[in-house]
Parts: sequence; C-alpha cells; structure tokens
Amino acid sequence: MAEIRPAATVILLRDAPDGLHVLLLRRNSALGFAAGQWVFPGGGIDAGEIARTGDALAAARLAAVRETREEAQILIASAEELVYYSHWTTPPIMPRRYATWFFAGRAPVLDAVTVDGGEIDDHLWVRPAEALLRQRREEIEMLPPTFVTLTELAACGSVAEALERAAGRPVPVFEPHFVIREGLPTVSIYEGDSGYASSDPDIHERHHRMVLARGNWQYLNDGVISW
Repeated sequence: MAEIRPAATVILLRDAPDGLHVLLLRRNSALGFAAGQWVFPGGGIDAGEIARTGDALAAARLAAVRETREEAQILIASAEELVYYSHWTTPPIMPRRYATWFFAGRAPVLDAVTVDGGEIDDHLWVRPAEALLRQRREEIEMLPPTFVTLTELAACGSVAEALERAAGRPVPVFEPHFVIREGLPTVSIYEGDSGYASSDPDIHERHHRMVLARGNWQYLNDGVISW
C-alpha cells in the first residue's frame, strides 16, 4: 500500500458580476500524478512546515499559502484567515496517496494569476456550475474532490455565503471506498452512506457517494453534510 503524504490545497474565491467564481489550475499533462486535471492550487506539506508548527493543521495552512504563491503567484496575507473546508484521503487503490487539508478563502483583489508554465500550464476563473458543465461535456478533467467541492459551491451566490456556510458546519472528512465493477460506473462511497462500511453500492437507504459514469458524474448526498 502506498505511503500517505500530507498535502494542502486552497479554494480561492472571488465575486464577479455573474456570481461566485473559483480559481482552477491545469496540471501539466506530462506529470505523473493528476496529469491534465483541473485542480485548486496546492501541493505537499514540507517537513520544515511540520517542524516549525508542530501541528498538522497549522502546517497545512502554511503549505496552502506557499503553494498558492508558487503555483499562481497569489499572495495570501494570512494563513489564519483561511477557512478549513474539508479533508480528503486518496483511496488505497491509487498508486500515490495524499491526506489533503482543503481550505477556502477570498482571493486578494489586486493579485493577477501567473502560472509557472511547468507543473501548472493554464488557469481559469469560472463559476462552479460552469466548471461542472464543462466537465460533463468532457471539455475539462477533474478529480472527485474537485467535483464534490464545486457541486457544493454551485449553491452559493457569493464569497461571503460560501465562507459562512463552510465555517458553520462540521469539517467533512472523506476517506473514499472505491467500488469498480465490470460494465457498471465506478462508485466512490463516503462516510455516512449506508453502503460505506461494507463497500456495497447496492445499498440505497442513505446516500453519500459519487457515481462516476462517463459524461455524467453525480454527487449524491442525502443531507449527511448539508449545505
């Protein structure tokens, strides 16, 4: 089983005339992990950040700020202003595994996005609903944590609303159980789903899962982590 590495990511938000926008970055298609995927700024937590803080959450905040600066040239003034949004652990079936702290925050007004052209080769400010539509049309690729986050944010009309909702709920923790069956869509089952303990997607009493059918991903949540 692959080693689980600590990581952090930032959901940067801004208000626009047509509603809430989120920043997505495209990972270079030549990379070994998540190649070509549209993601939020983020990356691994350095050992020095862990040593400096002595606390995993505080180290994740530092890493989130650093990675945003390195990948997008956006300077987050204070790590403490970031809202702890969610935590995701990569499923055991994946060759690389990460325990990732997700944070959300308002993007600085004056900072323009500049990608490095190496690890990150493009960026996009987009309404969450539009990003989901592009994924459905297979115009962009994303990982399940990005899809779930965008699905939640699509219900918000402003940065203030998104941050208030995130700060006002228990932080959700996702440790997916992936179920792959020949001829059927892959299902990622999350805690709170009736089929989670047994990894059985045919149990439908209560849903908290993603169904990954090509061109038709669905996030089903019967109120376990309600927005």
